Amino acid sequence: MTASLPDVRAWGRIDRVNPSMALATVLVDELVRHGVRDLVLCPGSRSAPLAYAAYEADRAGRLRLHVRVDERAAGFLALGLAKVTRVPVPVVTTSGTAAANLHPAVLESAQASVPMIVITADRPSELRGTGANQTTDQVKLYGAACRWYHETATPEVRPGQNTTWRSVVGRAIAESRGLPSGDAGPVHLNVPLRDPLVPTEDDTEWPEPLDGRERGAPWLELRAPDSHPGVSTGPGIAPVPRTLVLLGDLPSPDLAAELAELADAAGWPLVAEPFGRYHRGRVTPHGPLILGASDWLADNLPERVIVGGRVTLARDVQRLLGNPAVSVEIVTPLTTWADAGHVVRRVHDWSDIARSHEAVSNCVDRAWASRWRKAGAALAGAVDPVIRDSWPSGPAIAATVAYNAPAGSAIYVGSSNTARDLDIGRNPARIAKNVLAVGNRGLAGIDGVVSSAIGLALSTPSAQTYALVGDLTFLHDSNALLIGPGEPRPNLTVVVINDDGGGIFGTLEPGRPDLGEPFERVFGTPTGTRIADLCVAHDIEHELVTEPDHLADRIRKPRKGIQVVEVALPRVGQRALRERLREVAAQAVASVG
Repeated sequence: MTASLPDVRAWGRIDRVNPSMALATVLVDELVRHGVRDLVLCPGSRSAPLAYAAYEADRAGRLRLHVRVDERAAGFLALGLAKVTRVPVPVVTTSGTAAANLHPAVLESAQASVPMIVITADRPSELRGTGANQTTDQVKLYGAACRWYHETATPEVRPGQNTTWRSVVGRAIAESRGLPSGDAGPVHLNVPLRDPLVPTEDDTEWPEPLDGRERGAPWLELRAPDSHPGVSTGPGIAPVPRTLVLLGDLPSPDLAAELAELADAAGWPLVAEPFGRYHRGRVTPHGPLILGASDWLADNLPERVIVGGRVTLARDVQRLLGNPAVSVEIVTPLTTWADAGHVVRRVHDWSDIARSHEAVSNCVDRAWASRWRKAGAALAGAVDPVIRDSWPSGPAIAATVAYNAPAGSAIYVGSSNTARDLDIGRNPARIAKNVLAVGNRGLAGIDGVVSSAIGLALSTPSAQTYALVGDLTFLHDSNALLIGPGEPRPNLTVVVINDDGGGIFGTLEPGRPDLGEPFERVFGTPTGTRIADLCVAHDIEHELVTEPDHLADRIRKPRKGIQVVEVALPRVGQRALRERLREVAAQAVASVG
């Protein structure tokens, strides 16, 4: 009996294939049958069979292969590829520290509910615990972060394995996508492999067909869930007239529009962090500043706040949610929800949004909502000039990028100060229609952001794509620029806000002037790195921009390939600018009453 696989011809006669190559070929074939279109590969010896199989699938046009020499960058590339498409992206490594370097991306995937499949090659059981090279305990290496873990049996020449291998892939896809009734996230397949690890012509005829289902069908048929357990599908969202809607980071950016449309139908004001894809004209401008105007907010307090997604950027948001006079409700597309302050009184399934439109239509307290609209307009009129005149501040740079990004474009936003600069600095009414903004907000780390942005750019080739990052975020992931000459290359403009160090700490408690001398060494952490020289080393185009019009032009007219646009600014003065913005905002809304 011979075995055949469509479009996979790496090693001649498929009926005479060694066990490791048989397993690798079947795994890759079944991944493709489940809709996987991208695979990220790191080079290694133990993972060589998977590399050969992925290479052949790429050559046959069945998937797109991305090879990276840095495992951490590879993990975040896979995350970025899946961030918007929601299609799991496998990332393949060899054993040992290579597998360990995926851990940061796995944690981000888990917290942000982004589908990911980690495939780690491993030594077979007889080599474990013996001191064999590059051998460590990879069993449940990522702990509770993974939605599912499975270790395949070491392949050998015997019948009955093909169906097992294909079924395992189907289960991995389902668990990563959160099917039938869970949350998307990372899964881990640990794959022990014995020599030979390269294609061979041996004398052993494979004892069973290695084909999948007919007509390219997957082994398992997966069905999307109707609802999630743990969150009751109730009668819907009640029509409370004085309701404020808060939008944070959601697993899929398109979900933001659904909750924004409900707020619009009801007439409720909407404050949103700078993530998602929705009509930004509905959003209150400079949201953190209006929530920080404590006197005005006390006079115009909402009776209820509805929260969609995780809100993590502004402390004034948490103060509002912790106000005992405010009822807090959550709408979640997941089986879990964020409640850091332990204040949530009711949790709604995401399907409650659709069923609630008629019930809440035009239910808003019109006089109260009018004061919110007028306050937003007054705040924008006062704050926008201050931000414009503060160039080259972080908020001014972030606003310039946001305002000049063309309709339908995408921005990957860095963590730390950058996301907060954009949150404070933008007036959503000035942003073009259907601009997408995403970030790694699951754990909000600075690592892997450039790799994730490259993944986003590769997964949305029709959109102009940008990354907005600080200098430490850029330097922390500079290996993202290590892209071989034969690899798919994105069109991505990376805007680096360079304040030479950890600017965010200057706006937090450690940056208080009275704390003095230790700040610069242990928090400011200047590096003095010449970003232009780093880009030259990677053959990446670099430009230092000093004027807002010049930056605006680079955003409106991006070039092909990867381009780094650096904007330098002093780290001193950021704390004072934020204090000035809060004062101006408070004065502006006070005039509205």
